Amino acid sequence: MDKSVYPTFDIQNLVANKSANDLLNADRFKSYLNSNPHLGVVHNHTFYHLVYFTEGSGEQVIDFVTFPVQKGMIYFMRPGQVHKWYFDEVADGYIVNFSSTFFDQLFISSNFIDQFSFFDQIAAHQVLLLKEDTQQQAEQIFETILYEQSEKQSSSQLMIATLLLQLFLTVERDNPKTIKEEPAGYNSVILRNFQKLIEDNFKIIKLPKDYAGLLYITPNHLNALCKDHLGFSTGEVIRNRVILEAKRLLINFDLSVGDIAQELNFPDNSYFVKFFKKYTGATPEAFRNKNYKQR
Repeated sequence: MDKSVYPTFDIQNLVANKSANDLLNADRFKSYLNSNPHLGVVHNHTFYHLVYFTEGSGEQVIDFVTFPVQKGMIYFMRPGQVHKWYFDEVADGYIVNFSSTFFDQLFISSNFIDQFSFFDQIAAHQVLLLKEDTQQQAEQIFETILYEQSEKQSSSQLMIATLLLQLFLTVERDNPKTIKEEPAGYNSVILRNFQKLIEDNFKIIKLPKDYAGLLYITPNHLNALCKDHLGFSTGEVIRNRVILEAKRLLINFDLSVGDIAQELNFPDNSYFVKFFKKYTGATPEAFRNKNYKQR
């Protein structure tokens, strides 16, 4: 498909205070928003993204789930997720964007970062209201990040990476209910590998038995793991990912329903429409027209 899938921004496209190597930028939210008015449309990023609000009100939408905007709230997003803001009054706070390779300097891969509960692509886990004492800690960390970025010393990038890890751990401890109940040992590895396989192959591989085969386990074993730790059957996990991607694609009015059916490897347009309506209660066109107005 030659058409742009949906409005996507790279760190290099944004106007913000940037690190020397374009792997990270951090800024005060009000300044960032004023400098990037194009972010008012529904869009996604190729990088990790987090915002902490110190003032303001309104709503934000992450992967089609709506949350309020309020003081002391922080949200996290992984690459590829779709979002939009609606502010009732001027909002301010802090914003940090970083690439998937930013933590390589600490010999930490993005696979480690993804283990934090607020980076699991479940929108309800990604928006958190911090306790008052944690708000103070977070604001101190953000201020230090901005200082280190402005100093641009040889050690600044390492310091910022360390500060971000401190922030992640502080937020995770502040919200123990979001900490995932991980299966132990071998099963933990299987579940993480399954989730990565889905992310890489959901457009092509649709059957639970095929994922089980790639993991060298039985379909029943995989299904039990999914039900115990994700709350869905294997088939539901796969299907939910396909539906989410369909919704993401539908925000782009340059794509026809037929284009989207082809992108997701459905045999034909009609089958995709029936599939989408069965599991969302609306046709693709009805979902698009209800949620987004063409500009």
